[in-house]
Amino acid sequence: MKTALIILAAGKGTRMNSDLPKVLHPIAQAPLLAHAMASGTELEPSHTVIVAGHGADLVCRAVFEIDEEAIVVEQTEQLGTAHAVAQAREALAGFDGMALVLYGDTPFVRSETLEKMRDALASSDVVVLGFEAADPARYGRLILAGETLERIVEYKDASEAERAITLCNSGVVACKADLLFDLIDAVGNDNASEEYYLTDIVGIARARGLSATAVTCDEAETLGVNSRSDLASAEAAFQSRARATLMEDGVTMMAPETVYLARDTVIGRDTVIEPNVVFGPGVTVESGVTLRSFSHLEGCHVSRGSIVGPYARLRPGAELAEDVRIGNFVEVKNAQIAEGAKVNHLSYIGDATIGARANIGAGTITCNYDGVMKHHTEIGAGAFIGSNTMLVAPVSVGSGAITGSGSVITSDVASDALALSRAPQIEKPGVARKMFEMLKAKKARMQRGS
Repeated sequence: MKTALIILAAGKGTRMNSDLPKVLHPIAQAPLLAHAMASGTELEPSHTVIVAGHGADLVCRAVFEIDEEAIVVEQTEQLGTAHAVAQAREALAGFDGMALVLYGDTPFVRSETLEKMRDALASSDVVVLGFEAADPARYGRLILAGETLERIVEYKDASEAERAITLCNSGVVACKADLLFDLIDAVGNDNASEEYYLTDIVGIARARGLSATAVTCDEAETLGVNSRSDLASAEAAFQSRARATLMEDGVTMMAPETVYLARDTVIGRDTVIEPNVVFGPGVTVESGVTLRSFSHLEGCHVSRGSIVGPYARLRPGAELAEDVRIGNFVEVKNAQIAEGAKVNHLSYIGDATIGARANIGAGTITCNYDGVMKHHTEIGAGAFIGSNTMLVAPVSVGSGAITGSGSVITSDVASDALALSRAPQIEKPGVARKMFEMLKAKKARMQRGS
């Protein structure tokens, strides 16, 4: 069955106390909305419709960064979930498949759960996702008769007997698109909140003799984010699951609770991650890598056998080939470092190509920015860059070449050449002693004067 996703993302999120729309607050370096969209991706949806409201321009921009083919519609008045879903009607005109309603602030519904809902829709007209709540609190309740879902009752409108039910409504709904909008047309707002509840479509469907059922999932999948505290809890839940998955896949973490992963982090087996390593978006680490403590990686690729850190920073565009060494307090940005090369100490390598087995000495800087433009530095295979060398780009150092420590290299260096660029050393015998005597005398006079 063809699938369309309708993701509700119009809420302001008042309890977040933020200028940022709630669905754009991040978990694992990605907006809540990105997680919700990803939940439905494996169903290969024909259409993805995002219903925006508060901060619609920001939501729209974020959506298109995630999926250029998604459609954003706006709910200008917040009149309830049925009203929000109705805003997708025009975008799905003529669509004859399943519509799946998700929520931009509920990031952890698994694709396997959504597939179960799609399967259930083959023998039912409406499918609702429910969960057994440890603390039902103020969730809506699912009223079942056998496997038939008779209706959903919101907490505010529930009787005491209905509130005693622990099977709760997640809000996620699957229904044929044309039927969904037809049922929504019949939804009224005669309830305690005077809102148009999407949940009312179950009772309306049953009154018409249509069938409805519920699929259940673990409560953790339905975790919604409505406050900063919820956001922190969701982050902790994501990290715990992601770390556990990596360790099951053969990754060693010395102190798992100190490692922070992004939603799209990929790490190969037999990689060792020391404490306090942070992954930003877009990181792929191959097998057998060692990531040492307090390193930060973002938008980079690290090949097999490499060692990174401690206290290293890999920024977007950093490409490390096999057996590369990136040491303490080294920053790499938009640079390709070939097999076996070493950048071990206190260096910045930006907008550069480093050849195989090159050795970059401590304190080396590729001076890549002139205040307006970025420029490239190229270092050949087997080159030896002396400590504290400034490479003023654009510049190249040939294969097997050496630069003397403390040099400022402003011109290309030929292969196998030695390049030196230093002021001559001057030594004046006895001058240091005279200077100290002069300074001490000056200090004594100042102390007497005070």
